[in-house]
Amino acid sequence: MDAFIGLVEDDDNIRDIVKSYLEKDGYQVRDVATAEEAWDIFNEAVKPDLWVLDIMLPGMDGYEFCKKIRDHSEVPIIIISAKDEEVDKILGLELGGDDYLTKPFSPRELVARVKRHVKRWKQMKTEEGNGEEIVTSGALELNVTERLAFYEGEEVETTQKEFEMLWVLAEHENKAFSREVLLQSVWGNDYFGSDRAVDDLMKRLRKKFPNLDLETVWGYGYRLRAQDE
Repeated sequence: MDAFIGLVEDDDNIRDIVKSYLEKDGYQVRDVATAEEAWDIFNEAVKPDLWVLDIMLPGMDGYEFCKKIRDHSEVPIIIISAKDEEVDKILGLELGGDDYLTKPFSPRELVARVKRHVKRWKQMKTEEGNGEEIVTSGALELNVTERLAFYEGEEVETTQKEFEMLWVLAEHENKAFSREVLLQSVWGNDYFGSDRAVDDLMKRLRKKFPNLDLETVWGYGYRLRAQDE
């Protein structure tokens, strides 16, 4: 396994244990104690395939670092933190974290989550098959192979989760999806956060695609109404 993991943790003991478990599983690990050092790694030519990120760091904290990454990349981020309140978990996930583990945690569980997220990340970056898979709904066109979204022929930049939400809705236009189903489809079955994440994602999509009929089904979820050409 040749995945490259960035590990940001200021506790030397925890950092050494996590690094040891990841390396035993075949991962290449760059470990640092501050977000400032991690940002230097992020800006290098060869970037990590996943970040394991502590929140309570000296200087720039993990929340700020997570947000900075999300301004430039959709690389998976697993947050590890002693903060175990629901509001802390929701904040970490809403700022762009893909997963959240509360300390103390099992290093084996962390490795298992790393495997799952790295696999999804590599699948997203790898073209499958010889042709391009295209999903359309009126003026909306999604190039699933390239992970590109177009509206009326113009490319619209989307994050990984924004694209996946559009993909689910466009493939089944006019069908209402519950928030729970959308959470499982976009974030995965192991996601434990609030369904507010779905509402936040829909707000962003409506801003980027103001002419799409992304309809709220009150008390249930959302649907994409079919568009006329």
